[in-house]
Amino acid sequence: MMSDTSMVSVGPKGRVVIPADIRRRLGIQEGSELVALVEGEAVVLVPRSAIKARLRSIFADVGGSMREELIAERRAEAVRESGGDA
Repeated sequence: MMSDTSMVSVGPKGRVVIPADIRRRLGIQEGSELVALVEGEAVVLVPRSAIKARLRSIFADVGGSMREELIAERRAEAVRESGGDA
């Protein structure tokens, strides 16, 4: 079993090398986008794809389109402001 803890050092220009076994485990390749989160006194690097997948799962049961709902609200507001009926 792989350890979830690895020691890394900060190099020139603040660069940190993520150990190869962690990169393989998480599917991180050259060019992968990571999101740096500050949690208290810690920096947490999370693959952007993992965040997107998590958000999709959280909102999977939400019906309708938030974009369409916003457009409908804006159109209704514009009609009210113009004093129109349509």
